Amino acid sequence: MNKIIVIDDEASICSSLEFALEDECEVVTTTNPDQGLNMLRETRFDVCLLDLRIGNVDGLSVLRQIKQISPATIVIMITAYGTIASSVTAMKEGAYSYITKPINMDELFSVIDQAFNYQKLSDQVDYLSQELERKYGYEGIIGRSEVLKDVFHMINKVKDVDTNVLITGESGTGKELVARAIHFSGKRKKEHFEVVNCAAIPDQLLESELFGYEKGAYTGAVSSKEGKFQIAHRGTIFLDEIGDMPLSLQAKLLRVLQEREVTKLGSNKNVKIDVRVIAATNKNLEDAVKSEEFREDLYFRLNVLQIPLPPLRERKEDIPYLLTHFLEKLNEEMGKSIKGLTKEAKRALINYQYPGNIRELANVLESSMVLADGEFIYLSDLPQQFKSGMSTFGDRTEALEAHVGKSLKEIEKKFILATLEHNSGHRKNTAKMLGISERSLRDKIKLYEE
Repeated sequence: MNKIIVIDDEASICSSLEFALEDECEVVTTTNPDQGLNMLRETRFDVCLLDLRIGNVDGLSVLRQIKQISPATIVIMITAYGTIASSVTAMKEGAYSYITKPINMDELFSVIDQAFNYQKLSDQVDYLSQELERKYGYEGIIGRSEVLKDVFHMINKVKDVDTNVLITGESGTGKELVARAIHFSGKRKKEHFEVVNCAAIPDQLLESELFGYEKGAYTGAVSSKEGKFQIAHRGTIFLDEIGDMPLSLQAKLLRVLQEREVTKLGSNKNVKIDVRVIAATNKNLEDAVKSEEFREDLYFRLNVLQIPLPPLRERKEDIPYLLTHFLEKLNEEMGKSIKGLTKEAKRALINYQYPGNIRELANVLESSMVLADGEFIYLSDLPQQFKSGMSTFGDRTEALEAHVGKSLKEIEKKFILATLEHNSGHRKNTAKMLGISERSLRDKIKLYEE
């Protein structure tokens, strides 16, 4: 039930308002402003009905104290001195509305209903802001590996500065998630975060998407439209897959970054913008510059500070945490209650190389949950590529029998070479999987080559 506090020096007014409102709200009244302020310190009230003149006390000074003690409380001023000047002053000081004595109850009920609706909307906005911070804050990036800690450190360094950032890494490593973490944990978090995928939008439409256009700028432009840069004013624009932007448009983007202004297609008017630019790419832009597929000046303009994201195969210690995260998320989305994975299934998922990185892991887990019938995901629920090298008891028996009669050296050689192939030739991952040092692995490979 909503709570209202009435602070008025007339006891009869307090009694009348309590009687009128008590069926709909929890009402507390006082004729003493100091007592009222103490109540506000101890209890959250949704609305305060405050007299503009409480004996010798100025209600505006009480209003100022309420705004300091309980800024979420909506204050409605009540006075017999209904002048325009006092009304304007009260509103400037933070009052929500203003009614005069003698009080018209219908008017009062209407104003209070509006105040409650405003309070509810304000609470929802606060909740959504908290959800955005929770979802796109650091906790939205799952893992505890050392390489990921370096990423967290970089995010913390750049979140409150306006430096352009270039996020690099393979597809599916979470580049957009890092961009969102920078925005939603930084000083621009209350402003727009606009995403433009430079690889997904046709070249002829990308310019209008970025900079906007005026009515009649081209066939089909039946009305004016703001571009993403204007929409992101005071916020952040995330240019994903910037390496796929056509050269003709790169020159125009460079000018926007240099001049901090945009010009709509079909217009001669320049519009000033204040935008934080974060770009991302899965390409090697230095190689693209050398091959003249990407402008060197634009590369240096974007690459003021670079955050490299490691592929999932280089941070396998994070996979168990990612599995827990995706399992909880997918259980909620799919209406399932799967408790976890069997040891064999988890081992298969951890050993896999993930060319599609985190995105592939999430998709694999989702498809496995669709197939799972019980409370756990089994090896048999995983796609076929995860079952090679993993087997049932019967398969293991056959594998053991196949090696009977061979020397340990021969078996070791086959096992190490198979593990090396499984890790796509990556010696560090192979050594880690085998539980030996990289130097020992290198020595063994040399021995096998002799």
